Amino acid sequence: MPFFAAFLISFLVVLVATPIINRFGKRVGLVDQPNHRKVHQRPMVRLGGVAMFLGVVIALLIVWWAGGFGLLKPTKESEVWGLAIGGIAFFLIGLADDLFNLSPKTRLVLQVVVAGLAWESGVQIDFLTNPIAGLVSLPEWASLPITVIWLVGMANAINWIDGLDGLAAGVSGIAAFVMFWTCLFMQQPQAALFAAALAGATFGFLRYNFNPAQIFMGDGGAYFIGFMLAGVGVIGLVKSVTTVAVLLPYVILAVPILDMSAVIFDRIRRGKSPFVADKRHLHHRLLKAGLSQRLAVLFIYSLTLWAGSLAMAVSGMPSGVGYAIAATVILSVTSWQVWRTAR
Repeated sequence: MPFFAAFLISFLVVLVATPIINRFGKRVGLVDQPNHRKVHQRPMVRLGGVAMFLGVVIALLIVWWAGGFGLLKPTKESEVWGLAIGGIAFFLIGLADDLFNLSPKTRLVLQVVVAGLAWESGVQIDFLTNPIAGLVSLPEWASLPITVIWLVGMANAINWIDGLDGLAAGVSGIAAFVMFWTCLFMQQPQAALFAAALAGATFGFLRYNFNPAQIFMGDGGAYFIGFMLAGVGVIGLVKSVTTVAVLLPYVILAVPILDMSAVIFDRIRRGKSPFVADKRHLHHRLLKAGLSQRLAVLFIYSLTLWAGSLAMAVSGMPSGVGYAIAATVILSVTSWQVWRTAR
């Protein structure tokens, strides 16, 4: 089964590659130094995204070589190549930042250009939905900026939540796993293959990134995973052209979306630049309330799982309501533990 193969190959590649990259990073001094804004207390290698990138690419290449992608229609082939090449470009932008510390403006310009090229290849948000009119077809002049904001925004949202051990990898892994099942249900197997490989890479990386972390994913990993999740949501769900499917990516990725939006609005309200980092993200607030890193991360995991289960329920997936009930129970338990710790 190509989906299991994509997951397993990606998982195993990351398990093997991460310690090797960690040793290399320590040897050459490519580490993230502690400072007043960061939580970690010792220098950490920030190249873990290289292992995740290799895991996804190798898995997809093997599945493609084995015929797992099947015969693609011309439009679908263009979308798949746009997603793949865009993911590679976003990874390289993040890796360049990890190695050379690019300015925020340079990163943003490069991301916008790559997202625009991905749109040109077919990774496009062509529809929006509202309660009154249902699906609304977008003209090109609206589709382009909306798609670029979505792709660039999600890449940065995943990067912004990468502030605690295992947080970004776990949230991304849960989102990728939910996207895998929803893409399968929506009969989008190519997008499901990408999601399976992403899930394998992120869960494999958690072996070394969960608290206490041995290595960080860095901007290369965060930009790559964030762009790929956003792109899978577009070609696998938004392209399904149903009112429910169009909404699913935003529900599945609600936690990083809302965290990023809240921080941006808060910075603007206080007269600060939206791009100047601070300690006002959800995970920072949970730590300030007295939670341990592990409890804060597990609580945000449960929020992500709950949002994903809602997406599965509203999609009409069999047993989706059951998943939502189970996730609600998990969220209730972690919320109670958070309340006990914080009061």
